[in-house]
Order: sequence, then C-alpha cells, then structure tokens
Amino acid sequence: MFRGIERILQPTSLPPGGAPPQGLVAFYWHYAKQARGFLAALFILGSVAAVLDLALPFFIGRLTGLVAQNDPQTLLREHWGQLAGMAAVLVVARPLVLLTQSLITNQILTPGLTNLTRWQSHWHVVRQSWSFFQNDFAGRVAGRVVQTGASLRESVVSSTNSMWHVLVYGTSAILLSGAMDAALALPLLIWFACFALLLRFFVPRMRDRSRLNSEARSALTGHIVDSYTNILTVKLFARAQDEDKFVREAVDGHTEAFHAQQRLNTLFAFLLSLLNGTLITATGGVAVALWAQGLITVGMVAVALPLAWQLSGFSWMLAQSVTNIFEAIGTVQDGMRSIAVPTQMLDRPDARQLRIAKGEIRFENVHFGYGTRKGVLHDLNLTIRGGERVGLVGHSGAGKSTLVNLLLRFYDVESGRILIDGQDIAGVTQESLRGHIAMVTQDTSLLHRSVRDNIRYGRPNATEKDIREAAAAAHALEFIERLEDSQGRRGFDCLVGERGVKLSGGQRQRIAIARVILKNAPILILDEATSALDSEVEAAIQEQLGELMEGRTVVAIAHRLSTIAQMDRLVVLDHGKVAEEGPHAALLAAGGAYARSWDRQSGAFETAPRLRGETEPGKHRADGAAAMTP
Repeated sequence: MFRGIERILQPTSLPPGGAPPQGLVAFYWHYAKQARGFLAALFILGSVAAVLDLALPFFIGRLTGLVAQNDPQTLLREHWGQLAGMAAVLVVARPLVLLTQSLITNQILTPGLTNLTRWQSHWHVVRQSWSFFQNDFAGRVAGRVVQTGASLRESVVSSTNSMWHVLVYGTSAILLSGAMDAALALPLLIWFACFALLLRFFVPRMRDRSRLNSEARSALTGHIVDSYTNILTVKLFARAQDEDKFVREAVDGHTEAFHAQQRLNTLFAFLLSLLNGTLITATGGVAVALWAQGLITVGMVAVALPLAWQLSGFSWMLAQSVTNIFEAIGTVQDGMRSIAVPTQMLDRPDARQLRIAKGEIRFENVHFGYGTRKGVLHDLNLTIRGGERVGLVGHSGAGKSTLVNLLLRFYDVESGRILIDGQDIAGVTQESLRGHIAMVTQDTSLLHRSVRDNIRYGRPNATEKDIREAAAAAHALEFIERLEDSQGRRGFDCLVGERGVKLSGGQRQRIAIARVILKNAPILILDEATSALDSEVEAAIQEQLGELMEGRTVVAIAHRLSTIAQMDRLVVLDHGKVAEEGPHAALLAAGGAYARSWDRQSGAFETAPRLRGETEPGKHRADGAAAMTP
C-alpha cells in the first residue's frame, strides 16, 4: 500500500515553463500547484478532523448528562445507540481521517513536494550562466536549493493542517457554545479577537526576523564552505586562527539574529499562555454561573470546559506551527535569492542547432568588457580557418581567456558577432555549440565520481573499449590501473574525490585529456593543456595532441611559447586587439612583441641549448624552431 501511494507524486518531473517567479506567493504557487490535488484533500480532511475533534467535548458533555439523568440499568438499554455511535466516531471515523491525513502528508507531500521543489530548483539553477556561479559560494547556492525544498513544504503543509484546523475548530466551538447559551460563546469570541491581535503583531516581526536569521545562517554556511574549499591554502599559509576569526564573525552574526528571533517566540508563548489561562477561567466561570441560575445543565458545563481546554491546546500547536512556518518562509525567501533569478543566458526562441562543415571561426568587430567602461576586447577582428591551428599569445589581461569564453558563449558579446561556419553563435543553442567544442583547461576539475564516469563525460554512450583507448592515448591507463580508493574500489571504478583532489595535477590533466579525446569534437581549445605534466609525459602527450589536432580547428593558449611554436599561426593580443599574427618564424623575424617574449623565455634556460648543441639563448635559428626544449 505504502509504495503505491508514494509513487503518485513524481519528484523528478520537469518543471513548468519559465523561471520560478520572484514574488513570494507566486514562488510558492509555482511549486505547490503541482500538488494542488493533495493539498486540497488535506484541506478538506483538516476540516473533517476539526469537526471530529469537536465531537470529543460534545461526547463528554452528552455522556455526563446521560449518567446524571439515568440509572445504570436503563443507561445501556435505552441509550446504547448513542453510545455505540460515539464509540464508532472515536474508534473508526477519526482514526481513518487521521490515517488518510498522515498518508497524504508523510507518504506523498513530505518526500514528494520537498524533493520536487529541490529537483526543479536545481534544474533551473544548473542552467544559469557561468557568471552566476562566479558571483556566489557554490556551497551556499546548494544549501539554498536543498533547504528551500523542505521549508516550502513545511510552511505549506503546516499552514493547511494547523491554521485551518484551529480556525474550523474554533468557529465550530463558538457555534456549539452559542447554541447552548449565547453567554458561553462570549469568552471564545474575546479569545479569538485577542489571538488575532497577537498574530497581527507578532507574525510580521517573526517573518522579518526569520528572514534575517536565515540570511545569517546562509552567510555562516558560505563562510564555512569557503574555508573548507580552500583548506590547502589555509594549511599552506598556517592561517587556521584567521579562519577561526572569519567564521566566528559569521557565527556571532547568526547568534545575534537567532536571539532576536527567539525573543519574539518567548514573548509570544508567554502572552498566549496568559490568554489561554484567561479563556479557561472565564469559560469555567461563565458556565458555573449559568448552571447556578439553572440556565444550562451539568452536561453543558461538561461540554464548555473541554471545548476551551482543547482550543487552548490547539492554539499552542498553532503557536509552534506559526514559529515553524515563518522560520520556513524566511528560509524560502533566502533561497529565492539564488533560485528565483531569471536565466541570464537564454537561447533565443528560434535558436537552431549548430552545424559544422569546416569549423571556420570569425570574430567580427567584437567588443566586450564584462560591463566595465574600460573594456577588455576592442573591435577585435580575427578569422581562424577551418582546420587551422592557432596559438593565442599575450600578457595577462590581454584578452586571451575572454576570447575563448566568448567563443563558448559563457558571455554574450557587447557588440559585434562571432560566427562558426557563417552561423552567428548567438542564434544557435548553447548545448549544440559546446557539444562541438572540446576544451582542456589549465585548472582541471573532475567530478567526484569514478575515473570511468569522468572520462565517459566526453561521450556518454562510449563503450568500455572506447574509454580504455582514450585513457591509453592520454598516457593515463598505467596510473589508472594502479589506483585504489578508501572503499577498496580499483582502477576505473575508483572515485577521484571532490574536484579530483585524490589525484595529482598531472593525473587530473591526463584524465581531462582522455575525456577530450573521447569527445572527438571538430573544434579544440587548449588552455595550458600540458602545464601540470612532467617533461617526459608532456612530450608524449604533445605527440598525442598533435594527432588529435589533425583535421580540427584548434585554438591554443600558452604562456610557454615553446608549446605553441609549431602552430600554423600565432596571434598576439595586446590591450584587447590583435597586435601581431603569423607563423613563429615570421614573428621572430619581425622583431616585435612576440620576438621579445621569446627572447626572454629562451634566456631563462641558458643550459638547454648547450646541452642540445643548439644556438645560444636569445638567438633565432633560421628555421624558426624553438631555442629551448619544446
């Protein structure tokens, strides 16, 4: 039974169209409407449960009246039907209603709506632009996604169950008391009015302080995650005490926000306790006075007092629920800062799939500056022919990485356009664009999954044979087969740790190269692709990359000029423009910025040419080959 019910609401269904709304109510409805049938059922069941709870004081009063008016012999004989009916309500009807409530709440909404919200929030967030993730802590974004799911469900279900239950019960209690005697309803009416005033005063303040508390907790999470993420830097610089101070400030801020929230909760609890005590006392006093005047029976007194007592008990439940609801709302509001954010890099509605024929890349009058007035690229024009291998050279900040980021459409150009085989990349889908580009970065980051999964990321349908061949081509097979993790997994099954931390820099880079080999894309970008490798492995990998580059359009960035000297053409960037371009030998002969950089780098390895019998440092060989070991 349980499994069948639990499968009714599928948490991983695709979200409704568009980003989650930025308004609080609209944000709630964006997710809650997908479970509206169950919430409506919970709403109805709450009303029925409240009426059944109201039956208990009525049954107590009725039973008290029957006992007072009948002797034991006639009670069961004449009133067995009423007694059996009361027993059926308490033993059958009420448990069945509560069971149905529990099934909907615990089996459907608690796991289903919670994880549906998390999944669909993640689905939206993971499609945000790269710059979105650069502007926040990854841990904080993840924490918001996870916490928002639970908090949204908690506030929706608690509001439906608790607040509606008390409202229905209280209204019914007033009607029942008024039916016995109008004076009995007066304490309940006054209590409701005072309770409403309490809520009106405290609820907005609870909401605001809950939001501040949630923001402070989120900041604390961000501080802790930042320390853990950069733990190597903390250790290398022996700055544990500085990190203590950094996190302590966040802890103190969260503690102060927490205290402010709890002060309200304590004051609200005290005033509610005072109000409830007054209700029970006033109801008892009025009931006894009416009984003394002969206006009501003993049975009615027995109804009035449990009504007031139960209402006060439900109000405590509601008070706790209100605290939880607004703490949850504060968490949701904090989560919306990462979730309810319009997607920054949307494909156009008419975006097409990129089609690659030759792989020609053209930058036409491209201007870009990350929104700054100074800018990085200024009316840059550059054509890379299909199948051509081009090296990008220039000092730090010249625009090399920016050019690559624009080609990958991590950012949109501010003016001008970029074309691949005549197709403006702004008019094609980002998935198809990046699907045709393979890239090896200097800062290689691996997924915390198996070696096999990391390599297969290049081509999900790759066979085991394909994966092994790619690993062998990247000179990674030998070290992969020696790997073993803490759980005893070996070789390709071994987990690499967060960002690949269990592997050396060279091992990570070889796995990344294997992944690119497997992807087999027509456009290849190399950003210091062999910077983490030792010279022997680098020479082997350079040979393999040479084979990989055949027939592909290649854009390579390198600070060691020797690694790109054999490219078909070198492009020197300076202040966001093309300063020089041409083959290695021609640029050396020109004696410009490239030649000066080459001389500086060659001069740093004075022993290399002497060992190899080559020319002296700083001298240019006639054939344009490197004056240092490539």
